[in-house]
Amino acid sequence: MNSDAPVKVGEIHEVEIKSVGGKGDGIARVRGFVLFVQGVKKGDFVKIKITKVLEKVGFAEVVGKLEKPVKESKYQTVSEEEFNEPQEEETLYEDTDNFGEDL
Repeated sequence: MNSDAPVKVGEIHEVEIKSVGGKGDGIARVRGFVLFVQGVKKGDFVKIKITKVLEKVGFAEVVGKLEKPVKESKYQTVSEEEFNEPQEEETLYEDTDNFGEDL
């Protein structure tokens, strides 16, 4: 076992299978470390248990299927009712060139 690897045998991680290798194993990453997982397909979200850690790669087995996480939008969404609600009046300030001169 390589002590430089960011994972250890027996650890449980939740991962997305990003691709499938030439032998049909799913490929996931934990902190950049490549893990091969049998019995999955690209796009699967699974809970895995690390079974073997080598110098550059590791192997894991599926211990549970997960629901695809809902990606939060960086934009706030509002309903049509909220959009059409009357807005509070904004306080308008006079634009002057003498900022701070009256102090």
